Amino acid sequence: SGGQQTQVALTLALARHPQLLVLDEPMAMLDPLARHDFMAAVMTAVADDGVSVALSSHVLAELERVADYLVVLSSGSVQVAGEVDDLLASHRVLTGPASEAGACVERLNVVHARRGEAQAHLLVRTNGTTDRLPHGWETHPVSLEELTLAYLREPGAAALPGPTRFENAHSSAVTM
Repeated sequence: SGGQQTQVALTLALARHPQLLVLDEPMAMLDPLARHDFMAAVMTAVADDGVSVALSSHVLAELERVADYLVVLSSGSVQVAGEVDDLLASHRVLTGPASEAGACVERLNVVHARRGEAQAHLLVRTNGTTDRLPHGWETHPVSLEELTLAYLREPGAAALPGPTRFENAHSSAVTM
């Protein structure tokens, strides 16, 4: 099966005692149990042998549990890069009245806005500011999946060290 082939490939790669293991979509053909076992084997190699792992995946839920550093590529450019904990700490989801969303978008660094008839959800980059929320708005922590999807939905947004997209709208993105 695809899961058995993936496990054998991982075993062979780890038998060489690499310093760096590069995995491209290794969980694409795995069932949930095989994904769990695969990631457990990878994390054991990281902990026991000091292996560094570069993992490319579309399975965001799996990455949230194990990733220390995130790089999001969009159209061949790095759109988001940073320590996962720092990225999550510097972003929030704001929920409030849709009628007031426009005012929030103007004064906050909004990465992505989703508006319904009554409510709006804004994913904002906080940059460590402590702006008071407008009346009727709530703030919630962001998940890695929400963060990644918001940036992918907004190709002009960037969470890279340095100026935000609003401070330097004409700068070019870093390409790989």
